[in-house]
Amino acid sequence: MKWFGRKSAGRADARPVLARGWATAEAVRPWTYEEGVRAGYVANPIVQRAVRLIAEGVGAVPLTGAVPEVLALIGTRTAGQALLETVAMQILLHGNGFVRVMTPPVAVGETDLFALRPERVTVERDARGWPVAYLYRAGESAQRIAAEDAAGRPALIHVRSAHPLDDHYGLGCLGAAAGAVAIHNAATRWNQALLDNAARPSGVLTFDRNGEGDTLAPEQFDRLREELDAQFSGTPNAGRPLLLEGGLRWQAMSLTPADMDFVGLKSSAAREIALAFGVPPMLLGLPGDAAYANYKEANRALWRQAILPLAGSILGGLNEALVRWWPEGAVRVDLDHVPALADEREALWAQVTAADFLSRAEKRKLLGVER
Repeated sequence: MKWFGRKSAGRADARPVLARGWATAEAVRPWTYEEGVRAGYVANPIVQRAVRLIAEGVGAVPLTGAVPEVLALIGTRTAGQALLETVAMQILLHGNGFVRVMTPPVAVGETDLFALRPERVTVERDARGWPVAYLYRAGESAQRIAAEDAAGRPALIHVRSAHPLDDHYGLGCLGAAAGAVAIHNAATRWNQALLDNAARPSGVLTFDRNGEGDTLAPEQFDRLREELDAQFSGTPNAGRPLLLEGGLRWQAMSLTPADMDFVGLKSSAAREIALAFGVPPMLLGLPGDAAYANYKEANRALWRQAILPLAGSILGGLNEALVRWWPEGAVRVDLDHVPALADEREALWAQVTAADFLSRAEKRKLLGVER
């Protein structure tokens, strides 16, 4: 039985035709995904910290469900990979997470879930634009993975973020942060260059030969430049005095404090990066944020606005596929055991306990306590 066709059987016009001409997730970025990850995640501490805060939080969320084996399946590491953390990172950066069902799950202990690198997966569509298979490319090898097996159960689980211009691919946060990442990286390189040159342009050499032509011969110019680079440039030679020959005059130069103020530029770019990923700037060590009263409020905002919505989206995608094998195996976040929400839970318990008009059974029901 084909799952993607069973709901529309006998209703050919009921299912809309999905657009196939929209740009993919990679095409809308100003750089390729690999370039973006190298510049934005590998080389940028703000992006890396923001992504790790959210991804590690998703990987550490307490889970609950009726089938303990399914909980163990989602929480088990496969080839050293933490499933929820890896998928969360891929969705944040790429917008898509592809989870491969490694073996036919006749039983829970006989299968594994493994997240594939999203930039290697391409969605294949039918004539109406609905996905029928996934093509996984690694180097020169390619593997076609059918969207469903013979029984209509998915062989690959696609979890994606919302994309307003694409029916098949999600939109990651890295593209929106690309400009801020470029500014932050450029400011870092600029500050490093200033430090390598004693935080100022060393000065200007002027050549004066009493009106006989203020121009050095090419050989003299090249020799002088090589000597300056070798003996007077860079951090090891900072502050070293110059010994000049006749006809050369040294004029010291310096930058104004306003010209050297790249700290504010980096801070502004870092806050834009934090905004793109939904992380409170305070948690990234950025000063000057007055939107949160303290660190605890910022941490609660991170969980409420970033970690829990992303974890719910990932678990929803996994549940849609796993319930085909285990109808009672749906997994959800156990909000009662999230440490960041302990104060909210305590306040709820106090309010319900003080409600004298409620019976004991009604109070237990409101608090989600089993009888």
